[in-house]
Amino acid sequence: MSDIEGVYEDLEADVSLEEFREAVEAKVEQMGGLADEETAAMLVAHELGESEVGGVADVEPGMEEAKFVAKVVSIGEVRTFERDGDAEDGRVVNVEVADETGSIRAAFWDEHAEAAVEELEEGQVLRIVGRPKEGFSGVEVSVDDVEPDDETEIDVQVSDTHTVDDLSLGLSNVNLVGLVLDTDSMRTFDRDDGSEGKVANLTLGDSTGRVRVTLWDEQAERVDDLEAGDTVEVIDGYVRERDGDLELHVGNRGALEDVDEDVEYVPESTSIETLEIGQTVDIAGVVRSADPKRTFDRDDGSEGQVRNIRVQDATGDIRVALWGEKADVDVGPGDEVALADVEIKDGWQDDLEASAGWRSTVTILDTDGSDTAAGDDDRSAESTGLSAFADDGSDESESQTTGARSGEDGEGDESESDVTDGEEREFTGVVVQAGDPVVLDDGEETMSVETDADVGLGEEVTARGVVRDGRLEASDVF
Repeated sequence: MSDIEGVYEDLEADVSLEEFREAVEAKVEQMGGLADEETAAMLVAHELGESEVGGVADVEPGMEEAKFVAKVVSIGEVRTFERDGDAEDGRVVNVEVADETGSIRAAFWDEHAEAAVEELEEGQVLRIVGRPKEGFSGVEVSVDDVEPDDETEIDVQVSDTHTVDDLSLGLSNVNLVGLVLDTDSMRTFDRDDGSEGKVANLTLGDSTGRVRVTLWDEQAERVDDLEAGDTVEVIDGYVRERDGDLELHVGNRGALEDVDEDVEYVPESTSIETLEIGQTVDIAGVVRSADPKRTFDRDDGSEGQVRNIRVQDATGDIRVALWGEKADVDVGPGDEVALADVEIKDGWQDDLEASAGWRSTVTILDTDGSDTAAGDDDRSAESTGLSAFADDGSDESESQTTGARSGEDGEGDESESDVTDGEEREFTGVVVQAGDPVVLDDGEETMSVETDADVGLGEEVTARGVVRDGRLEASDVF
């Protein structure tokens, strides 16, 4: 047995002995006689071994060559382009392939492009050799060689429409129907070539989960026409990663269209009593109180805004800070809300606080059974953490929000407690609204208090004064 055959026997790469001999001879010539056949064979074996990847997820830009097996998910159309000089026009077809680890775009060029359209079929398994690079929508492979593999089975579903749960890094040609849960306004930016770009974000949900969607340029303009509760279809989107999370992007080749379909989205939530500092979680509950929006100056001179609300579920309550555009959400006491991707922080007086920033989603849930966020009236109260309000707790929640609602309107009915106009009253409770008026809650009753005293959310105070029109006009707060 020759040295070449000995090295070849230990080689796991899918290459014939003849091809291996040719590669070894080429390596000996390349080394200029500095390596004998055995050394050259070992070098070639090492290079071949490096090109074999365990799955699509292991294909990375910068690899000289990658060999992998994947299933055809979708086949694009042939596109032509002009090459420099008098060269013949080029042709390319993008084929989406995937295995159990992920998906990737394979680019077939020129004569391979025509063959791809004529001979490839969705669901077919291919053995691919190509050169990875960073493409427009993530990693893609320029195919050098390909052949069918009828013996390998790959458990990847081929379908025209994806769900949120189907999404994986590198996936393109994505069609997805979802319910609009939240939208941000369009923003502009300057590109390196001096042109102006546009970008906007929204969040879509379906029965399998939710995903943040980034719209570019013309598609970004669509965000102004959308609102929570609309149903849309993403056409020809592609998946990227940001801060460890998958995002669905829609560029100039894609589209966002209104559709008349019923989409069910059931938010999952973490019980408030189990929250810990440092978590990023989803919570759901009833709004007990809502402060007015406040503006502030940032260190860079720009103006920010924040609004605080207090949300209660069956296990407890928590203050939630709504930052930026989230502060403009029209939410008030009594509303059921689902808040996704909020960060739990150390708040005032060591109480926990939830922060809803640019990555968070704030969805108001309808209470009439036609829930625009949950999709239909099959959503159970328990699934959103609202089981405490499904029976005898509902009367209590109504009484707890009476004072807050009257404070919001500037006038209102008396609370459900027996309060006589002109009566002197002393009331001790926790500050659940620090605006005008201040709202105190003692666990059984709320009281709206007119005062100039500086109090903070979560602080326990006592107000003393005279009750007029259902409010306590405080002469003393301590």
